Amino acid sequence: MSSSATERTAARDRRSGAAGEAVPDAQVGRAADDWAAATIEIESWRDYSPVTRAVPGMALGRLRIEGDRRDLARRLDADGVRAVRIAEPIELCAGARARSARALVLIRELTARGVAVDWTASCDDGCAAARRWAHLFPPVAVRGAPASVATDWRRTFFPCKCVYRRGPGFTEVRDRRFGTLEMFTIDDPEQLTAIEAMAEGTPVAAVPAHVRRDLSEAGLVAAQAGHLWWLPVRVHRWPFPPLIV
Repeated sequence: MSSSATERTAARDRRSGAAGEAVPDAQVGRAADDWAAATIEIESWRDYSPVTRAVPGMALGRLRIEGDRRDLARRLDADGVRAVRIAEPIELCAGARARSARALVLIRELTARGVAVDWTASCDDGCAAARRWAHLFPPVAVRGAPASVATDWRRTFFPCKCVYRRGPGFTEVRDRRFGTLEMFTIDDPEQLTAIEAMAEGTPVAAVPAHVRRDLSEAGLVAAQAGHLWWLPVRVHRWPFPPLIV
């Protein structure tokens, strides 16, 4: 994996503060039997505006989410869903349960599709303030953090803040979560295989230690509930000319 950043050490320090230490070996093998079974309930609408949502026919009802979050987000988008509400607070920190971790995977996928998400985050270790999650559609509030954290998240959010796209034999990541643009070109076969596995979440032990280390130091993965999942949002359509992003 190569990066265009000119100050890799400084960037790594920022990311370590934001994304936590490199994934510790102690997490390898942690029991996480409930990952596949984790479900969450959402409400959905055909319009972004809360006023328009009250119009008959705009509400699409409640849905209990299970299975592949990527496929679900694709189907919701195809069905005309433009706004979703998750009533249950979502944990952000390293100790998050599988239910919250997989909800974050869903929020990542909905963000990629341009679907607005009405949700509340929960943070007890300060990670929300470090902008690790700043590329996800912003929550209405972050429990356990000063109100300014949610305000800053909403103020600074824009589409494609941390995105990736695939090419023949490589994946390119563009990351602006921490202010300046950092670009990573990943062409190592083991890393590419791991990225595909982590898109929906994979047990920590399934990813080679050196791959975990490299992608964690780059701030591109989250370790929760004994699993690793890929943080960047996949580009489906550019909201701005690509060179601007």
